[in-house]
Amino acid sequence: MQPEDIFRICNMMAMAGWLALLASPFFPKLADRVAALGIPVLLAIAYAGLVLAFWSGTEGGFDTLPNVMRLFTQPEIALAGWIHYLAFDLFIGAWEVRTGRAERIPFLAVVPCLALTFLFGPAGYLAFTALRAARAAIPTASQSVGAAQ
Repeated sequence: MQPEDIFRICNMMAMAGWLALLASPFFPKLADRVAALGIPVLLAIAYAGLVLAFWSGTEGGFDTLPNVMRLFTQPEIALAGWIHYLAFDLFIGAWEVRTGRAERIPFLAVVPCLALTFLFGPAGYLAFTALRAARAAIPTASQSVGAAQ
């Protein structure tokens, strides 16, 4: 299979996972199985296969920025790097959805974090972490009533 074909298939799989996350208020178990487990595992298999098949023929490394840049000049390794992003961003997005659900964070408040995670990975994680911290700092109505008594 050509790298472009793998690229297209992996992008479509990741998009299906993100759509499942957006549908999670209606189908939470499906979203958890698809976006949190199934698709990230399939992407991890594709990643591992590319690394195993092409890593030994690469130049570069992780010790300097120029070596990292050299490492990603081989299309198959650049593709593996892209799949790495797809898998981990989706995994973090699924974690945000599950955590939001467990902590009773309104889904509409989580959606902007998902968008940021989809587009900018760690920035979305940072936004979700800030959302959780902000909610924890604001007393709930039941806490306020209990404190007033």
